[in-house]
Amino acid sequence: MQRAQIPTYERIAIDLANRIYDGKFKVGEKIHGRSTLASEYKVSPETVRRAIKILEDVEIVHSTKGSGIVISSRENAFKYISRFSNLASIKDLEKQMNSLMVERERLDEKVFETLRKIMDYSGKLRHTNPLAPIEVEVYPGSIHIGKTISEVKFWQNTGGTVIGMKRKEEMIISPGPYALILEGDVLLVIGDEKAYDRVVHFLEE
Repeated sequence: MQRAQIPTYERIAIDLANRIYDGKFKVGEKIHGRSTLASEYKVSPETVRRAIKILEDVEIVHSTKGSGIVISSRENAFKYISRFSNLASIKDLEKQMNSLMVERERLDEKVFETLRKIMDYSGKLRHTNPLAPIEVEVYPGSIHIGKTISEVKFWQNTGGTVIGMKRKEEMIISPGPYALILEGDVLLVIGDEKAYDRVVHFLEE
């Protein structure tokens, strides 16, 4: 009989519990925030939220507003991972997770390469093709710094859609509505021919 596949969020919960039991995270120590974990595991913040909720329910971690996610119990971490057949199965899950992360990275590279090709043509097509992305930098002093794309109602206020973000040496593909806007970010936006002016004006507020 084939075993039911464990959901991604539970695999993440198991992996975090295993890392806590192994001592990579110690009791009382804060672990990465949800956004950082989402980036590390290449999943959505909602998937990480569900994983953390499992760990909270079994009292492995606790999280409070402003304090982040704090390790509560190594013993409970062991009890949780012991629910599964054996530690070998945990290693199998780790391999599955690593495989998924490698595959996600491969897909991200393909998306990035496609986006780079689009950007190569953006200068020529900006005034004739609404799908050619424009680049707009977030300068210091913008009231939107530290807020998410959803919070600032980016599309509603500019008519532009953020398809990528350049952050220092990192390229974030399809950042989604919960991505934070930080000082120095370069937003890749698609929209009509007036989108550039609207976005620049909006970010200067």
